[in-house]
Amino acid sequence: MTQTLSDHDRDQLDRLVAETEKNTNTQIVLAVIRRSDNYEELPWKAFALGASVAGLVILILNLFFCTWYQPETALLIVAATLAGGFVFALLTVLEPGFAKWFLSAHRAKVEVKQYAQSLFLQRELFATSRRTGILLLVSLFERKVVVLPDKGLNDQLTKKAMKRVIAEMTPLLKRKKTCEAFEAGLKRLSRILAAESPGIAKNELPDQIIEEKGV
Repeated sequence: MTQTLSDHDRDQLDRLVAETEKNTNTQIVLAVIRRSDNYEELPWKAFALGASVAGLVILILNLFFCTWYQPETALLIVAATLAGGFVFALLTVLEPGFAKWFLSAHRAKVEVKQYAQSLFLQRELFATSRRTGILLLVSLFERKVVVLPDKGLNDQLTKKAMKRVIAEMTPLLKRKKTCEAFEAGLKRLSRILAAESPGIAKNELPDQIIEEKGV
């Protein structure tokens, strides 16, 4: 799988993660996911729209330009309608940008959060002595960000605080600036979680940035 982040980006983010962990006495893991779900319904939604558009166009053409009817016309109408649906469905497979038009924001948010929760458990990011691990995940297809802290940070990293982190990252992510989005998120986390006595915390979680194809 081709990496989203270059080696230079990774080195830069590694340094910033280490600095943020030092300033906040936390353990932070970054993750880049290509796609958090396969969204099997998207081609069908596109097919329905494509068939509807094709049918509407054919109806208009028949009303204004056709004054005769032959048995072959019915077959042509059916074929053209199905072709319109097929083209739209195929575009959702070939063009992620087109597929996103059929994905609701709520559905995307739920799937990305579920993926983040699963990854948190799978990678055992809870395995810190003070339960201060944080997963900072971006899902590229959905252009969504999830901040998932362990329970030791519940008082500091509230829902309102996490929304501020996400608000810093999302505009950059939408412009396909993944590295810059992570940088903005880490800087915001550093301001929110600034420790009274920062220091070199024990490195309890892997430093490597997680990058997965996803579902």
